[in-house]
Amino acid sequence: MSKNILQEIAERTTERVEERKSLMPQENLTATLSAMESGFAGLPYAFPFENALRSEDISFICEIKKASPSKGVIAANFPYKEIAKDYTSAGAAAISVLTEPFWFKGSDDHLREISETVSTPLLRKDFTVDSYMIYEAKLLGASAVLLICAILDERTLAEYIKIAHKIGLSALVEVHDEDEVKMALSAGARIIGVNNRDLKTFDVDITTSERLKKLVPSDVLFVSESGISTPEDVQKLREIGADAVLIGESLMRNTDKKSAIANLRGQ
Repeated sequence: MSKNILQEIAERTTERVEERKSLMPQENLTATLSAMESGFAGLPYAFPFENALRSEDISFICEIKKASPSKGVIAANFPYKEIAKDYTSAGAAAISVLTEPFWFKGSDDHLREISETVSTPLLRKDFTVDSYMIYEAKLLGASAVLLICAILDERTLAEYIKIAHKIGLSALVEVHDEDEVKMALSAGARIIGVNNRDLKTFDVDITTSERLKKLVPSDVLFVSESGISTPEDVQKLREIGADAVLIGESLMRNTDKKSAIANLRGQ
């Protein structure tokens, strides 16, 4: 994805949110959420997404996506609930579900239905440009939201992280370079995800994770994203101390998801 494409997606997402707000204003959304959670008043949130990433070996966040801007349709056959079951039985720590409808062919319904099918923590993979989307994610059954530094300023990022944490969602804060790592840490990120894809050239280089890992404190969870397709890739990231890898395309193209994950683990 070029930066222009990223901004185009963000702009189209803003339009999408405004359409959703006309159907359900934010005050209605938050009121629904409050009613749902009234029975849990006073109880601390468990934050299952980030807890699932804290393990002795590197964790897998397995992605469910039908298409992408750079590759077009990846999975013409798309039984998303069955894929979620396969990921869960293969030991995925978490599942990333695309809900962006235009470039990634995702849907809020996919996330809602997957949340009703598996108990694995779910990341709503979308381009969060409005706090409305964070509340939406909670109602759809997500345990985490994606916040991308390249489309948010630091003040907004910090605000969105606080909102997510307040309603019991984790925030995976995506960065691409050194300045964005500093921005994420300053904003209070508890999970940083390094996107190994160059936003201008589409080139993928997992040494980006190796370079940026040095800037992330050990108490902040570190996720490597994009371009991870071999056991050797996973081993390199294991050796630099990555807590998790987010893998999408290579799994979506493989018909036997369980064996693909076992192979990537080095089993």
